[in-house]
Amino acid sequence: MKQIIVGLGERSYPIWIGERILASIGSALNDVAFPKKVAIVTNPTVGELYCDQIVDSLVASGRQVSVIRVPDGEEYKTIDTLENIYDVLIERKFDRYCGLIALGGGVIGDMAGFAAATFLRGIPFVQIPTTLLSQVDSSVGGKTGVNHPQGKNLIGAFYQPKHVHIDVMALETLPKREYVSGLAEVIKYGIIRDVEFFRWLEDHRELLADRSTDALAYAVMISCQIKANVVENDEKEQGVRVILNLGHTFGHAVETLAGYGVIKHGEAVSIGMVMAAQVSARLNLCSAEDVKRIIDLLTYFDLPVTPPDFSVTDYLSVMQRDKKVKDGVLRLVLNHGIGSAELHQVESLDECLGELLI
Repeated sequence: MKQIIVGLGERSYPIWIGERILASIGSALNDVAFPKKVAIVTNPTVGELYCDQIVDSLVASGRQVSVIRVPDGEEYKTIDTLENIYDVLIERKFDRYCGLIALGGGVIGDMAGFAAATFLRGIPFVQIPTTLLSQVDSSVGGKTGVNHPQGKNLIGAFYQPKHVHIDVMALETLPKREYVSGLAEVIKYGIIRDVEFFRWLEDHRELLADRSTDALAYAVMISCQIKANVVENDEKEQGVRVILNLGHTFGHAVETLAGYGVIKHGEAVSIGMVMAAQVSARLNLCSAEDVKRIIDLLTYFDLPVTPPDFSVTDYLSVMQRDKKVKDGVLRLVLNHGIGSAELHQVESLDECLGELLI
């Protein structure tokens, strides 16, 4: 097992990464003095696979456990589902000295985290991510929230977990589409921060496609370390943390226009990263060869790289509601070659997108 610390002073927390470590969650929570009365928030699919062993470990560590099951899918990441979580917590007499455990993918983690941030003005929570995307991205860094019909993650809060518990063996049960969706976020880390890691991903693509445990453990560890380093320097996205959003501005627009759940988050990010790379190349921030390497690696894993057929006006309308808009001006994270990225205001973005969407 590997351990990474997200260093945020009093809000610092450990990330455990290993194989077959779900049964150690009880002792892990003892290490961070997590409350004794807890509720697990999960969905029926993940709950069926992993809930029993999590409950057994928690009970063995002296905890009283409730389970809250919510529907599975991005389309249920809503205020209505959040209210259902609150209802159960209130009915079961949860107080400020209780805790929540998010068991599932990014949808579960975001909703349970936001419920924890807002229930009684804040109770502790823990992330047990079971998808690749949530293991390398959404479970780390404290972003929580729900979607609004007019945009993804428009309602939320920064609220750090007390512990993140990552068992890469959980990835064995993921459907292929869900698994490769997570690889898009892994590839993103190489593009924005670590050219050597990007090269490692190119060299080990076959092992990753075969879900080699050793390769996955390494990829998850490096991804989490990169994200932890960024978050430590900019917890609430006032500066460098924005680079983690490479591909997300356009990607979120793709998700919103297609309808939540139709195109998976990682698939949308894959499309968005290619769009960003193409804009970068037009601005001479990266080479045509860089763009080709990015496209080649994404397409090797059968990730989409071509945007769905919506108009430039439609895309810009949704993108203008992006959280990186400042004083009405839309800004994009663009890669500088491979291994670096920055936030840019792009002049004549409508014309640029119009040319790329043809």
